[in-house]
Amino acid sequence: MIPEVIGSWAAALCLLIGAGFTLVGSIGLLKFNDSMTRLHAPTKVGTVGVGAMLLASVIYSFTFAEGSLHELLIMGFLFVTAPISANFIAKVNIHRRACETPPAPPQDDTWSTLNVPEQDRETVGSGTA
Repeated sequence: MIPEVIGSWAAALCLLIGAGFTLVGSIGLLKFNDSMTRLHAPTKVGTVGVGAMLLASVIYSFTFAEGSLHELLIMGFLFVTAPISANFIAKVNIHRRACETPPAPPQDDTWSTLNVPEQDRETVGSGTA
């Protein structure tokens, strides 16, 4: 009797937390102005909300049934793919110039090469570092 009550309360708490995070994520998706700020609401908050709901399903299945680990696989897939999809959506917005683009990096032909900058050639050639 006691494990079932604790399991049902834990599952209910996870459902409430998940529903709250999902609600905040959907409100943020509607309230933010441009696509780059809208991107944070479903990817960050929605992932935690769906993860909490899946955790509630795991707790319930282990409390009242045989138990199932399918939800853990879904959570793993969700937590791996959500940041990747958010990165691709941000790259599309940058390439379409739908948002403010970051500044271009300075030209540097010595990074990741064996070229030595002019100001460092005297110190390298003289043997003193």
